Amino acid sequence: MNAKPILVILGPTASGKTELAFRAARQIGGEIISADSRQIYRGMEIGTAKPPQWMLEEIRHHFIDEKEIGEPFSAGDFAEQAAERIRELRQRSITPIVAGGSTLYLEGLLKGFAELPPADPEIRARLTSELEHHGAEALYRRLEALDPEQAKTLDPTKTQRLIRSLEIIEISGEAVTTLQQKTSGPPSGIDFTVIGLDLPRELLYDRINRRTAAMMQAGLEAEARRLYDRFRDQWRSKQLNALDTVGYRELFEHFEGQHDLQTAETLIAQHTRNYAKRQLTFFRNRLNVEWVAAPLDEAGIDALVEEICRRVR
Repeated sequence: MNAKPILVILGPTASGKTELAFRAARQIGGEIISADSRQIYRGMEIGTAKPPQWMLEEIRHHFIDEKEIGEPFSAGDFAEQAAERIRELRQRSITPIVAGGSTLYLEGLLKGFAELPPADPEIRARLTSELEHHGAEALYRRLEALDPEQAKTLDPTKTQRLIRSLEIIEISGEAVTTLQQKTSGPPSGIDFTVIGLDLPRELLYDRINRRTAAMMQAGLEAEARRLYDRFRDQWRSKQLNALDTVGYRELFEHFEGQHDLQTAETLIAQHTRNYAKRQLTFFRNRLNVEWVAAPLDEAGIDALVEEICRRVR
C-alpha cells in the first residue's frame, strides 16, 4: 500500500498557517516541518512570528530554533534534511505536516533544484561595482526588462539574489525562470499535496498591519536592540543574511539614526505587505497549489482542520 501524500500548508505571511498546522498536528498526533528560513535561528522570536512556547512544547516543530544566527543553512540543506525527517517520521508511524512560507525552501523540497551555472567571479565583480555606483534600483530595472517574472519574486533590497539573477542571465543567455523550469524533482518516494491559504488582499494587509502593531507591543524593539548590539558590525558589512529581514532591518536603521521609531514601524508593515505580494506571485507562478479560502473564524478553522485530517489519515 502506497503512503498518502505529505500535506503542505503554505500561504503568505499572516495567513494563518501556524495555527492551522498546529491544530491539525495535535488532532492526528503529527509533527510539523517548519518551512521558514528565519524561524530556524535562535534569538529571533518576535520578529519572525515564531509559534508561542506552549505550542512548541506540545507539538514538535522541526527546523525552529535549531541554528545560531550566522550558522549557514541553505534551501538545499532544508530540502535534504526535511526529506530525511519526513522519512524518519513515517517509519515511526508519525504523520508530518509541512507548513511555512519561505519560497525557496518550499520550491526546493517540492520540486528539487535547477542546474544553474556556477558563479563567474568577473561578472559578479562587475555587477557588484555597478551596484555600488548606480544602486540596487538600476539593477532591478535591468532584471525587470530581462526576466520580469523573476523580478516579481525578488525584494529589490536583497542585492545578493539580484546580482545572482543577473549573473545567471549573462552566463546562460536565458531567463532564470526558464532555467528553473527544469528541476531535479521531488525527493524519492515522497509525494506532496499542497494547500495554499487564500484571502482577500485588503484583509491580508489588515492582518499584517495589526500583527506589526502587536509585535511592537510584544517587545520587537527590545529584541531587535539585543541583536543589533551583538551583531551590528556583521550587519553593517552585510555578513549576516539572517538579519537582513523585515522587522529587524528597519529597526536597525532606526538605531543607526536613519528614521524615528514610528517610521520604522510603518516601514515594517509596508515591507511585510510587499513580501506577502511576492510570496503570492511565487506560489502562483512556480508551484502547483490547491488554493482554499483561509478560515476567518473558529468554525472555519475547525472545518478546514477536519478536511486536512481526513486527507492525511
